[in-house]
Amino acid sequence: MALPWRHCRRWTVGRNGASSLVNAVCGAVTAAGRREESIICVGVRGIAGTKVTSTNRHVNLPSVRICSSLLSYNYRSLNTTENASCFKKLHSDAKAKDPFTLAQKDLYNLYDDIKKEMFVSKVELKSVCDYYFDGKGKALRPMIVVLMARACNLHCNRDGELLPGQRSIAMISEMIHTASLVHDDVIDGSDKRRGKNTINEVWGEKKAILAGDFILSVASMAMARIGNTTVVTVLSQVIEDLVRGEFMQLGSKENENERFKHYLEKTFKKTASLIANSCKAVSILVNSDPEVHEICFQYGRNVGIAFQLVDDILDFTSCASQLGKPSAADLRLGLATGPVLFACQQFPELHAMIMRRFSSSGDVERAWRYVMESDGIQQTNYLAQRYCQEAVRQISKLRPSAERQALIRLTELVLSRDK
Repeated sequence: MALPWRHCRRWTVGRNGASSLVNAVCGAVTAAGRREESIICVGVRGIAGTKVTSTNRHVNLPSVRICSSLLSYNYRSLNTTENASCFKKLHSDAKAKDPFTLAQKDLYNLYDDIKKEMFVSKVELKSVCDYYFDGKGKALRPMIVVLMARACNLHCNRDGELLPGQRSIAMISEMIHTASLVHDDVIDGSDKRRGKNTINEVWGEKKAILAGDFILSVASMAMARIGNTTVVTVLSQVIEDLVRGEFMQLGSKENENERFKHYLEKTFKKTASLIANSCKAVSILVNSDPEVHEICFQYGRNVGIAFQLVDDILDFTSCASQLGKPSAADLRLGLATGPVLFACQQFPELHAMIMRRFSSSGDVERAWRYVMESDGIQQTNYLAQRYCQEAVRQISKLRPSAERQALIRLTELVLSRDK
């Protein structure tokens, strides 16, 4: 599904005559029960620290057109000032409530309820599994889920109150997310998470893997208790996507035109699929209309990808104390994220580093410098804004409600966050 950005014009060639940015800035992601999706026109908007600011510079960028499963590319550009104002108009009709405040009642005792789900007699296993459910996380995913559930309920002429199954999905989303963090820390060899030692650092890799598996098993049993086979199928897709996304992250593409498409598809599977499918799941429990399910899925998909794009920016712009993990962690893990892929168009020498996963002496430092000297961060930031614009466009199809406006407000918070 192509996005209707309308203010496209021809652009001049940017620095070093780079007329080819990354052809597949957004590619079609096809999976069972999903439409093909893409963002068509990518521009650049400036970033100063963590505050989003607009610039009037013109940067050479591509647009992507989707025709069935065939991708054809036309190099065009965006007037960033016009599109910045367009973004504001999308959600200036009402004063949105703070999403975290609005969802607070539904999230009360969330972590205590999750711990009750994972009750086991073995003290050590319980300690390991409870370690990340300490209430210090952002609870972003359950917050989005409960707001989406209420927005869907009101859209369907209900009173807006959560169904028990909908709150269970909020809990399941946090359990799946946490299990993925446990496994990711083992794969990456991380020793810090949320400002404290990781589970694998405290208890060792073997117990960390088993703890992640146990959390997933508890989440799966909670899914089954909801009693809706469609919901089980939708949420099970998340676990499959997580595994496929991790495998994609372990690989890389030689072809630069395929590299960004690979990166965005991996981002969807590792980060956005959980939000998208959880939003879809709560809509299934209250509405049989596939269009409503698609609205919820697309909102979660676009917000999820934007969230990860901003996270990739913060890996370059935030210090370790803000992130709770070492800065430049992705480069040290050999990962080429959005800022690096954009920077590669201005500094082609990055290509060889990407292919060897920054494994040679001095690669991380040089790649860091190239990114900071390029427009990579600004372009990644603008791409995140485009995904948020589409999230707003999708959620605006639901009936007006405080929860709908809070979900719109959330897109602003995603773009302006600093940790």
